[in-house]
Amino acid sequence: MSEPLASALYPGRVSHRRWRPRDHRLAYRIWSMLLDLDELENLDRRLRLFSVDRFNLFSFFRRDRGDRTGRDLRGQVEQAMRVAGVEPDGGPIRLLTMPRLLGYAFNPLSIFFCHRRNGEVAAILWEVDNTFGERHGYLLPVAQVEDGEIFQTCDKSFYVSPFMDMDLRYAFRVRPPEQGFSLVIEVNDAEGLLLTARQTATRIALSDRALLKLFVQIPLVTLRVIFGIHWEALKIWTKGVKLQARPATAPDGLERYPNKESRSADSLPPCGGGPGWGVTHGKCVGIPPPPALPHQGGGSNKRLCLNRKRSRPVRGEP
Repeated sequence: MSEPLASALYPGRVSHRRWRPRDHRLAYRIWSMLLDLDELENLDRRLRLFSVDRFNLFSFFRRDRGDRTGRDLRGQVEQAMRVAGVEPDGGPIRLLTMPRLLGYAFNPLSIFFCHRRNGEVAAILWEVDNTFGERHGYLLPVAQVEDGEIFQTCDKSFYVSPFMDMDLRYAFRVRPPEQGFSLVIEVNDAEGLLLTARQTATRIALSDRALLKLFVQIPLVTLRVIFGIHWEALKIWTKGVKLQARPATAPDGLERYPNKESRSADSLPPCGGGPGWGVTHGKCVGIPPPPALPHQGGGSNKRLCLNRKRSRPVRGEP
């Protein structure tokens, strides 16, 4: 009998609500795959409809994440953890993302949950892709957990939507994937809450049968995502929301938010992210919490990154 897998499927629903300057709502059914990086070879052998680094109905290519070189993803993530002051101890690193479907995938957000051996989440890498082919990662140590939910904040450093300014702050509230998964992201500007994004999902055991069932129930999910992004953008534009200029920045970066308790930002060594990455350093400070906003709890200190941007030249992808 095969050993149980930590990797799994998470079908569910994603919704956005833009509060200002025009109200706009969307909701779609989607599904994600949780991939334990140590199980990739086993999954490639065990499943007929899913492959690693080769074409199939569903597939995952290592070069689709991280610095796009295809080199060891665990090594890349652990390197980023060390620079942020979080020493990995060999615990699991699990990636929540959408696989390629018939060779194609677009993931607006992929999440690396970096566990300790005792099962606790030590850090989260939020890897963001935009529709211009650019990527940016926010590596945040886990410092605040309440009733199983992790709370994190950081300043926006990467252009994503042409309808969103750059002078924004993200607030994440996530329950890591177990039997269920939930995520709330709030985007705030100087006036308060601007946008709320939510994702909820339920765990399903990973098997060929389950993959085929999702292929039928939520067909062409990766194409639905990219089409939905452009369709919703058109609707927002017709409501009169102004376009924001795209800043001239290095196309790729990994932002590491140092763990103040273990390492100061000023002590960070120069860090090279590898081919295809520009690196931005961040300095974290404790600040008083902002006034409570809709869907946002208050009362506990948050960690805010004040950027000291030193973008390195970006080398071309292989």
